[in-house]
Amino acid sequence: MADRTGTNYVVISADCHGGGNIRHYRPYLEARLHDEFDAWADGFENPYDDVKGPDADRNWDSDRRLREMEADGVVAEVVFPNTIPPFFPKVSLVHQPPGASAGDLDLRWAGLRAHNRWLVDFCAAAPGRRAGIIQIMLHDIEGSVEEIHWAADQGLTGGVLLPGAPPGSGVPPLYAPDYDPIWRACEERGLPVTHHSGSAAPDMGDYPAAQAIFLLEVTWWAHRTLWHLIFGGVMERFPNLQFVFTEQGTAWVPEELTRLDYYAGRLKGAAGAEGSQEARFGEGVRGLSLKPSEYWARQCQLGSSFIRRPEVAMRDAVGVDRIMWGSDFPHLEGCWPFSHDHLRLAFADVPEDEVRAMVGGNAARVYGFDLDALAPLAERHGPRPAEVAAPLLPDEIPDEALRCPAFAAARFAS
Repeated sequence: MADRTGTNYVVISADCHGGGNIRHYRPYLEARLHDEFDAWADGFENPYDDVKGPDADRNWDSDRRLREMEADGVVAEVVFPNTIPPFFPKVSLVHQPPGASAGDLDLRWAGLRAHNRWLVDFCAAAPGRRAGIIQIMLHDIEGSVEEIHWAADQGLTGGVLLPGAPPGSGVPPLYAPDYDPIWRACEERGLPVTHHSGSAAPDMGDYPAAQAIFLLEVTWWAHRTLWHLIFGGVMERFPNLQFVFTEQGTAWVPEELTRLDYYAGRLKGAAGAEGSQEARFGEGVRGLSLKPSEYWARQCQLGSSFIRRPEVAMRDAVGVDRIMWGSDFPHLEGCWPFSHDHLRLAFADVPEDEVRAMVGGNAARVYGFDLDALAPLAERHGPRPAEVAAPLLPDEIPDEALRCPAFAAARFAS
């Protein structure tokens, strides 16, 4: 890789969202499902403002998307789902089956595969600039394994979006060995497994406070995937498999690793815990050869969407080589279209080599982007190191940017 010191930053957003319009998915379904799809689509009512109306095409209009992201200083992206796939009542990222019947599950699985096939064409429209993340269904392990190998053959370097398995989901928890075929396939094909906040929370019910409770707890439900994978032995059995935890915050990692390291010792009967209740509880996890913090350093990355300045200050404890910046395009809470400002806000006093890693280099390593190929685009659209090094003062933050928590925290903390 060439030395780019002094050149523009190659900015890769490790957290963007996209998908097809409802009718766009029809050609990607098996022909036998077209009539059923037409009937479903005719009766479907979209519940989301951000995937309808005049700006909804940011999700699928490749040219518009490239223009708007380039204007924001971003030259490549990791694409998570956003729109509603066939036969789902809501976006699949947060709405997990089981459905009303086995037939409903079959239809939803067909809808996810249609999205994956749409994604191949969407990524091909911007070669080398999009890493598409496929969706799988934990209810069908064999079918998911086939889909993983298919995705690798199609060049979808984004890997796999790991669905959550919250209570009531109807599938085994993620620490169950049932999913070893999925982990094995991803490891064999070199595809990362990404867990995005939102997919692991249970149904909060139909209560006035439900949405607020979801917001307060959603990241915790996502964090628990980390200790499920560690203490379930997944990282031990598949040491080359890489995991990404996206849009879950950043500051939680050091404290959580300290807690997990402590319990790992107690569960093994170490540090005076021999004969303790913890050691009895830990009889099923004695085969772990590393501490949780060591598994993190070997196999885990963090999709740090719209990272806050105090979180950047913790980068050494998290791992500078673990953090991947994301704009969350086109979501309301993301830093788009103020990413230039956000980079100044977050990274103004950070050494240039560390900024390069966190805003693009780490994502390139994990998701297979070619930094050299992206460099000419960055020279036209990317921010200059001197620009990012200039601190963003609170009164410089645009009022419209305050919908993003990172900007709001900086403005009102002053």
